[in-house]
Amino acid sequence: MSRAITALFTSIVFSTAVFATAPDTAVIPIEKQSEQTALYREIFDRLATRHYRGQVIDDDLSRRYLEHYIDQLDSTKSYFLQSDIDEFNQWQTRLDDLAKRGDVSPGFIMFNRLRERATARLRANIALLENPDYKFDYSLDESIILDGDKRDWLGTAEQADDFWRKRLKDSMIRLLLNDKEEDAARELLVKRYSTQITQYQQRDSQDVFQLYINALASLYDPHTSYFTPRTTENFQINMSLSLTGIGAELNIEDEYTRVVRIIPGGPADLQGLLKASDKIAGVGQGDGEIVDVVGWRLDDVVALIRGEKDSTVRLQVIPSKGAGAGSSKVISIVRDKVKLEEKSAQSKVLDIVQDDRNYKLGVIDIPAFYLDFEAYRNRDPDYRSTTKDVLRLLEELEEQGVDGIVLDLRNNGGGSLYEATALTDLFIGYGPVVQIRDANQRVYRNQRATRPPIYQGPMLVMINRLSASASEIFAGAMQDYGRALVVGSQSFGKGTVQDVTGLSAGQLKMTTSKFYRVSGDSTQHRGVLPDIAFPSAYDPEEVGESHRDYALPWDRIRAVPHSSTDELQPLVAPLLEAHKQRSQNDPDYAHMLSQLELTKSWSQQDALSLNIEARRARSKKWDDELFTLENIRRKKKGLELYADIEAWKAESEPDTDSELELASSDADEQDQGSEELYEDEDIAETDPMLQEAGYILSDQIRLGEIAKQRQLQLVQLEQQKAS
Repeated sequence: MSRAITALFTSIVFSTAVFATAPDTAVIPIEKQSEQTALYREIFDRLATRHYRGQVIDDDLSRRYLEHYIDQLDSTKSYFLQSDIDEFNQWQTRLDDLAKRGDVSPGFIMFNRLRERATARLRANIALLENPDYKFDYSLDESIILDGDKRDWLGTAEQADDFWRKRLKDSMIRLLLNDKEEDAARELLVKRYSTQITQYQQRDSQDVFQLYINALASLYDPHTSYFTPRTTENFQINMSLSLTGIGAELNIEDEYTRVVRIIPGGPADLQGLLKASDKIAGVGQGDGEIVDVVGWRLDDVVALIRGEKDSTVRLQVIPSKGAGAGSSKVISIVRDKVKLEEKSAQSKVLDIVQDDRNYKLGVIDIPAFYLDFEAYRNRDPDYRSTTKDVLRLLEELEEQGVDGIVLDLRNNGGGSLYEATALTDLFIGYGPVVQIRDANQRVYRNQRATRPPIYQGPMLVMINRLSASASEIFAGAMQDYGRALVVGSQSFGKGTVQDVTGLSAGQLKMTTSKFYRVSGDSTQHRGVLPDIAFPSAYDPEEVGESHRDYALPWDRIRAVPHSSTDELQPLVAPLLEAHKQRSQNDPDYAHMLSQLELTKSWSQQDALSLNIEARRARSKKWDDELFTLENIRRKKKGLELYADIEAWKAESEPDTDSELELASSDADEQDQGSEELYEDEDIAETDPMLQEAGYILSDQIRLGEIAKQRQLQLVQLEQQKAS
């Protein structure tokens, strides 16, 4: 049988499986709620009158609204047919008029169509995977494009069937190449699709309303959004780094709420009975009845488990290990305040040897700008904040006699503006930190440093493409004041201010102002440009404010007077030259550069082969190239080379099975957890950029000392001449 005929036969079999497995019961549509009409009008009015960017409410906005909502519903173009899109186009010029009346009907109609299409498709996938007579043909020379932006909408049911035949085969190939057996791979995919069906079934009217409203809100800018009452609580927890509960991270597995990990120091950890991988089947309050939560959506289970401090929650738990594995037991835990320590500022000491001199550098990693607003307002002396934690860490590091400080803001997405200002206050003297311009073009300079600096020693700031908002305010201020050099890659470019206000139900986070540095430059769109640039692990064409839909533009306003020193700028040229030489000669840094280039070249491929031997060869080529790069690194460092790929994998267990196929939404399920830093961590190997930042700071310290000595000599020479 020819390949073409085989492909056609396979497609026909798949189509038969799809249409033979239509759902026995229709998917019950999600209905809009009567109160949502007034709430929609309330949000629409707030956006129209208070947002920083004015919008003309016309047919053009309506067309963009429709397009954006459809993209949010089915961004990979996997479920809707072209006929669905043609039907939805009836609203192209009507959504603006309907919004003025508070009519959310189109949003619910389109979501329910997605829900029907997706549920039917996922059930068909399960039926096919469970059919022992259906065999995947991995020998066909065919390919698939997973990126929805590079495909048209599926024109017919037959085209949809063929796309999903290929997509299923792609998912199977991924699992087979990750050493899954055929039956185990099918079983995992069945579990995955069953979970997705459950998630669609658990969507409610609030979810649909939030999704539809946010499609409109994001037309104003990417950071404006509506929070339902349920999502409002999670937003507040992320800002305060604390919650009142039991201290456990949870996810959903096989309809059970599963314990991913126990947060150290939390109530569950101190009590000691609840363990990671245990499953929660029921939740009770105090002495009340235990409610069965099997099959519930995760946020509803979490809402039951959270509660007031010192209250008791009872969990019906199915242990994963030990003598009680498989049977259930009831655990009582007294709720308390849980500190999310792994998201708070942390420190360590980095030892650098340069020119036969040892430099002891303190590294402070700041993952977010957080503030427990409630505790702060209540004047709780133990309230959590970035500035308080960094101040404590600075004192500890100075006690250890460090020569300088590296402030690591990589991957710091921002947070509290107040904290960005307060943190700046630790390092500069009196003066403005940031300018803020509102929608009426009024400029405010109230965010100021108000005390002498706490730390005046040498310092350096690290940023990357994921450093945003408050991180950019701090880094920009350090740069404008000449207080610290900034190294890394261009930051995200999120330079807007959001105001969170209450609504009749939920909250609206809305952009009301823009940030400007004291130099007058906006941090919006362009971000902060480092003094010394490192390669970026993130593609600037894909990640960053400048590539987000409807982002506000970059501009500038008048600079504000501020004290600035030019001591560091003369050092940039020699520091950059030394950095370039090291980056060429340092084995670990050069290895990182080679890996980034390899990743970039591999990720540019659009179509993926569905021939398993071609994919296996591709996977092997990826392993071979990584293996070669690793042995080049080891040779330069004088280390013993790996004899073969198997020896390399056995020792280092690299992440070589992803094939860099990032376009797939069918990523393998992974446990969630936090990384741990160990005392004997080899920074040069695990984080070459941090190691290089340490070298730059140590060079800066040395050159600064030389400059001061020369200045002192000049002063002494002038004094001698004067005498």
